[in-house]
Amino acid sequence: MNAPLIDPFARAITYLRVSVTDRCDFRCVYCMSENMQFLPKKELLTLEELDRMCSTFVDLGVKKLRITGGEPLVRRDIMTFFQSMSRHLDSGALEELTLTTNGSQLARFAQPLYDAGVRRVNISLDTLDEEKFVRVTRWGRLAQVLKGIDAAQAAGLKVKINAVALKDFNEDELITMTQWCASRDIALTWIEVMPMGDLGNEDRVGQYWSLNDLRHQLSQHYTLTELSERTGGPARYLRLEETGQKIGFITPLTHNFCESCNRVRLTCTGELYLCLGQEDMADLRAPLRNNPKDNVPLQEAIHQAIGLKPKGHDFDYSRQKADGQVTRHMSHTGG
Repeated sequence: MNAPLIDPFARAITYLRVSVTDRCDFRCVYCMSENMQFLPKKELLTLEELDRMCSTFVDLGVKKLRITGGEPLVRRDIMTFFQSMSRHLDSGALEELTLTTNGSQLARFAQPLYDAGVRRVNISLDTLDEEKFVRVTRWGRLAQVLKGIDAAQAAGLKVKINAVALKDFNEDELITMTQWCASRDIALTWIEVMPMGDLGNEDRVGQYWSLNDLRHQLSQHYTLTELSERTGGPARYLRLEETGQKIGFITPLTHNFCESCNRVRLTCTGELYLCLGQEDMADLRAPLRNNPKDNVPLQEAIHQAIGLKPKGHDFDYSRQKADGQVTRHMSHTGG
C-alpha cells in the first residue's frame, strides 16, 4: 500500500492541495457567490483528521503540500495543524509546506507560519486600486492585505502574487502591477478565469481575458524571454529582461497544461477531486473515520481514486459559452 501514486497516464502524483475550510472573509466574484451557504461544522474534517489524511498522502510519496480554502487562515487553531505538519519537513519526507491566502490575516500569522517551516506563500491579489479591490472581493480591504504582504516579507517568506486576468477590470493595471511587484521583489503569476460555480450572477466568458493578449501587451513594454523552468505547478514562465523579474502564466483555456499534471485536491470534507475541471471525486472521509486505528483502508481508497484520474479538463470558451463548466465553486474545491 506504500507504493507511489501513479495515475493511468503514468504521471506521478506528488502534489496535494488541501482545503481546510470553505469559509472566507472575502467573496471574490470568480470564486464565491455573495451569499454563500457554508457547510455544517460536523461535515468538516477535524484538524486531527486533516493531519492523518495529509500524513497518509506523504507516506504515499506526496512531496509538496499546499494549504488552501476558502481562506485557510480563518480556520480556528489552524496554526496547530501547520506546526504538526512541520514534522514531515524535519524528517525530509515532505519537501515543501506552503499556502495560498488572500493575505487578510497574514499580519497576524506570517511569523508563526515561518516558524512552522513555511517558506513561501501565494497571495491572491487582482488589483492595486482600492475601489476595484472592493468590487472584485465584495468585502475586501486592500490596506489590510498590503499590511499582510509587508508582514510576510518581514518574516522572511517569499511572496508570489496570483492575479486573475479579468477583461475590462485589471487590463489597465498590467504594467502598474508588474512594476509594483518588481519594486518589492515579488513574483507575479497571471491566471485565466475558469468556468466554475453558479454562472447566474457572473458572465465568465465576458470576464475572460486571454493571457495571449496579456502577453502581447506586456511585449510592447518589455523584452520577453521564455524560461524552461517548472516549479511543479501548471505555470509557464518568462523573464522581463529590463527588470530581470519572472512572470508566470497559468492558461487552462489558451493552453491546456494537463499533460504534466502532478496534483490532486482534497476538500475540507474529505472529497478528493482528481481534476479541477472535472466533477469526478472520491470520498476519503468514510475510510478515514470508519477505520480510526487502521490506515490501510484509507491508503487503498487513495490508490483507487488516483487510478481514476482523467487525462485533463474540458474548459472551453471558444464557442462564446462556458463549455466544461463545473457546478462547484472554486472555494469548495480549494483555490
